[in-house]
Amino acid sequence: MNTSKSRKLYEKAQKFMPGGVNSPVRACYSVGKSPLFIDRTSGDKIYDVDGNEYIDYVCSWGPNILGHNRPEVIEAVIRSCEKGLTFGTCHENEIILAEIIQKHMPSMELLRFVNSGTEAVMSAVRVARGYTHRDKIIKFEGCYHGHSDGLLVKSGSGLLTNSIPDSAGVPKGYTDNTLLAKYNDESSVKKLFDKYSGDIACVIVEPCAANMGVVPPKAGFLKFLREITNKNNALLIFDEVITGFRLSIGGAQKLYGVTPDLTALGKIVGGGMPLAVYGGKRDIMQCLAPLGFVYQAGTLSGNPIAVSAGLATLKAIESEPDLYKKLDKKAENIENAMKCAGLKVNRAGSLITAFFPIRR
Repeated sequence: MNTSKSRKLYEKAQKFMPGGVNSPVRACYSVGKSPLFIDRTSGDKIYDVDGNEYIDYVCSWGPNILGHNRPEVIEAVIRSCEKGLTFGTCHENEIILAEIIQKHMPSMELLRFVNSGTEAVMSAVRVARGYTHRDKIIKFEGCYHGHSDGLLVKSGSGLLTNSIPDSAGVPKGYTDNTLLAKYNDESSVKKLFDKYSGDIACVIVEPCAANMGVVPPKAGFLKFLREITNKNNALLIFDEVITGFRLSIGGAQKLYGVTPDLTALGKIVGGGMPLAVYGGKRDIMQCLAPLGFVYQAGTLSGNPIAVSAGLATLKAIESEPDLYKKLDKKAENIENAMKCAGLKVNRAGSLITAFFPIRR
């Protein structure tokens, strides 16, 4: 396969961008390849600058759940662009999209739009700390919640110790209040609540871990988190940036039947444009300015172009009642094929990870 144009573009990109990329995983270091440069997309296909065609099983890590260049999404964006790229003020579609999100995730009684999953999670944690007047938070080893300083913590750090930053440039003090537990390990969470009783603002979790590979919650784990946070007057935050509108139209919280206090959404909610949202119980979210004492703002929050793409995407999802059954069936077929090839597979709905044997 000829990828000479991609290689030349990568060489040029490295002169202008760190590693030649704008997100580290795109550099493809772990697979020993230079990145492909994509020229165009259509449906389930992507095409690189050398003209090679690929079946896209990733779909931009989820936003293109309907496939690339879905006509009604593209048309909605074009119509919105004709009205202006950014207003810097309120517009009606914010309300319409918020209403659709709340309909399917009623735990989000009030919500606010932001521009990325990282921003949504960072803001939700700030709200939790402001509401509870506590500083410490619990996250789980292997769960990724974006690159904000307080959550960028090395997964190998020991339990019941102050966490070590996972990146240069993050002062240790930023993560001193981030406590680490083990995903699907109830005892690790209990130990932290026992040691720091009265100091923990929230537990944040990917309800179905996806960034460390797909690791579904074991039976009763999410219910346990709901119960122990209630018992300790701490909040439970679901990071549904990946699972929201992916595992079901109501996300993981509907699929697993556990209601968090706060939820962060991204990816699919923007329909391929930079958009994210966080929200939760009314009394908690009323802590936000201009109603309360927790500050968060953004010039491009609720950007009309991004909102139009998200709105068209969610309306299309609503119009296809069998969408999730079809996605799950396709993922099941892939899972079965992988297992027949001798691979181990973890799957939750359309989220799937294959584990390849290491041969020495």
